[in-house]
Amino acid sequence: SALASKAAGYPIAKLAAKIALGYSLDELKNYVTGETSACFEPTLDYCVVKFPKWPFDKFKTASRKLGTQMKATGEVMAISRTFESALLKAVTSLEIKLEGMRAPHIMGMTDDELIEKIKFRDDERIFAIAEAMRRGRARGGADEHFTREAIYELTKVDRWFLSKVDRIVKMENTLTRHGMDVETLREAEEIGFTDNEILALSGASREVLTDIRVYNDIFPVYKVVDTCGGEFEAVTPYYYACFDEEDESRVTDEPKILVVGSGPIRIGQGIEFDYCCVQGVWAIKDLGYEAVIINNNPETVSTDFDTSDKLYFEALHIDDVMNVIKKERPEGVILQFGGQTSLNLAEALNRRSIRILGTSFESIDLAEDRQKFSELLEGLGIPTPPGRSVTDVGQAMKAVAELGYPLVVRPSYVIGGRSMQVVYSDEELMEYLTEAVSLGVDRPVLIDRYIEGKEVEVDAIADGEDILIPGIMEHIERTGVHSGDSSSVYPPHTIPDAVCETLIDYTRRITKALGVVGLLNIQYAYDGSDVFVIEVNPRASRTVPIMSKVTGVPMVRLAVGAMLGEKLADAGWGTGLYRKMPFTAVKMPVFSNAKLTDVDTAVGPEMKSTGEILAIDETYEKAVNKGFLATGLTIPTEGGVYVSLRESERTEATAAVIQGYADAGFSLCASPGTGAYMRGRGIACEDCASPDVKSAIDEGRLNIVVNVPRQVNRVDSDSFAIRRYATERGLPVLTCTDTAEAFLIAIGAKRANKNAVYKTLEEYTSVNFTRQ
Repeated sequence: SALASKAAGYPIAKLAAKIALGYSLDELKNYVTGETSACFEPTLDYCVVKFPKWPFDKFKTASRKLGTQMKATGEVMAISRTFESALLKAVTSLEIKLEGMRAPHIMGMTDDELIEKIKFRDDERIFAIAEAMRRGRARGGADEHFTREAIYELTKVDRWFLSKVDRIVKMENTLTRHGMDVETLREAEEIGFTDNEILALSGASREVLTDIRVYNDIFPVYKVVDTCGGEFEAVTPYYYACFDEEDESRVTDEPKILVVGSGPIRIGQGIEFDYCCVQGVWAIKDLGYEAVIINNNPETVSTDFDTSDKLYFEALHIDDVMNVIKKERPEGVILQFGGQTSLNLAEALNRRSIRILGTSFESIDLAEDRQKFSELLEGLGIPTPPGRSVTDVGQAMKAVAELGYPLVVRPSYVIGGRSMQVVYSDEELMEYLTEAVSLGVDRPVLIDRYIEGKEVEVDAIADGEDILIPGIMEHIERTGVHSGDSSSVYPPHTIPDAVCETLIDYTRRITKALGVVGLLNIQYAYDGSDVFVIEVNPRASRTVPIMSKVTGVPMVRLAVGAMLGEKLADAGWGTGLYRKMPFTAVKMPVFSNAKLTDVDTAVGPEMKSTGEILAIDETYEKAVNKGFLATGLTIPTEGGVYVSLRESERTEATAAVIQGYADAGFSLCASPGTGAYMRGRGIACEDCASPDVKSAIDEGRLNIVVNVPRQVNRVDSDSFAIRRYATERGLPVLTCTDTAEAFLIAIGAKRANKNAVYKTLEEYTSVNFTRQ
């Protein structure tokens, strides 16, 4: 419905609500178009393509085969005059680092491998089809396996779609064989080729491309989304780019601000950035500016055609963003609300002298450059975990000698903690370096000392002088679990007030040193004595919507004001740490473990969750219970618990948690090594081998699985099989002992069986909750 509303320019949900209230279709025609004679059947002069966004870059063990089980985490939508152009726009919007339909690893396949790839029907099938057509053209139609008809028989993809893919391949050949001239450039642009692809295929220089473009006026124009085929004037300020003659985007003389969105929802970057974009647009309009947004996600409110003053439905590629900037001439561009996708445009926009509102590119670069930022913190006297960048095994072992175990290891330049791992021994480190990553001079691996303790998250708004911290969130899971996969609590549940004062001091000093204007997120680790900085993000984070809702502080509104020159001291919310609310809020992650059946359910440094819930109540115990219920987990109050712990987790604290389950009346069984440890601590339990665990689950004797593995994503291990088996049968599978402790608290709250009392947030506090 969201996609259809945006593709057709009709407010479908509003129409449905009015029909439910008794309006007739004839009455609604006037509501849609302002013309009583308008027809609900759209007359289109454009084409819309929806393309799914899959998480297979994160889940290496997952089967890429597509079928009746949905696996996508999001999608993009692209609009253009032709299918070819819309398809190529969609591919660009996916941010999968491909130039058009050319996937290098598929182009390197043998003929037999390519045919099998096409038969397999996975997320890359369309690129394999393009390569088959490429080979068919190169062989002049002489290879019977790669004719268009042969591909049709192999795939049953409609011949119309195959002909369109073939046209794209034909254009590739033209650029490669004949180079670039005026007509070739014009046709390539009309079909949807990016500048980078045109240059790569033609071998021409960017200077030549620019000259041909300027001298022959080959630039995109913008068309309004108009489903009446021009019969009636379109009323939606909602545009897409194409190469045509008439430009339908009317630019006013009002001062404008451009907001860059976050593109498709993916693991590590979700709907929280849509929240920020919408709140940002509202703030921009409230401050007297025209709000313009560029984005391509049909699921988001920010891409509703009545949210901003103008919406450009385009890829978040530097060429497309610059075209919108050239058209609208905004006072500045806001990158902080679109996650890492928009922030990645900072360098390219800065090189083109585009004004980035808020935190400058130099400060963004300083925060994201590991070496520079470490030096900054050292100068401020703020601790950060010591680390090394290594390019070979010898350097890695030297780093181990200097840093000691445990260590956090990860490849450079990752988003969402991709391929990160905590290692505890030489054996685990060597396995990681030889199996999980490619190590080399151009592919360094970062090795940091692992700080075991509490992770704490701070979101702040800064105006260049003062800061406002709406609140501090404490993670339930210890460090080593990605912040997106951790449950977190507001206000802090166990962090001492003195440590909170340190967090405020560090945040103020870092913000001032970086010159932050707008939003900032900092993740800290507290090991019981010292506070360490783990990561700094000079942009909105996934916790901004949560903190805004639980504290009532309009974080995005204040951030936009700061970017446009307002001072926090004059905003009425104060500076420093905002006062605590007299209730507890718990954020818990939601996983798609049931959808991705061959993915490990264990949490770790690499993010896996696809959503989250927020639970609020008077006490921590009640809020935790609500949180687990809201994620869809069953909370058993009796039965059996299976326990399997890696050696580093066999501690007194963990034993106390497991003893808590025994004290609550649960029967315990364990893997042999864990069982021996538990009995040595006086905890009664039975040994249970892997086949016996599955039988006990099937017979209903096990209701909870606590399984903390030595390594995640080892699909050949018994523990992986147990986690998957239990998950697929609806059992709670807890892969961190901190989560197991919180779950035990939820069990106690459920057993208390107190009647629920519902209150508004205003009953807890006198804060005026605007827009909620």
